[in-house]
Amino acid sequence: MPYDSIYDLPPAVRRLPAHGQEIFRAAFNAAWESYADRGERAQEEIAHRVAWAAVKRRYRKVRGGWIEAGA
Repeated sequence: MPYDSIYDLPPAVRRLPAHGQEIFRAAFNAAWESYADRGERAQEEIAHRVAWAAVKRRYRKVRGGWIEAGA
């Protein structure tokens, strides 16, 4: 189901910087709406994949932390 705020995000996502959390939330919610016809289980899985892909375009994981990709 869509996330109303960053405080509702799963624990793994809450380890991202605040901007990364916002990217994830926005991408997840948009994908959730886009894939409504897939059935709830598939819809959620697809939305998570889309959201993580959006985050990884801007951030990368280094030694257990997340930094901006250009840094």
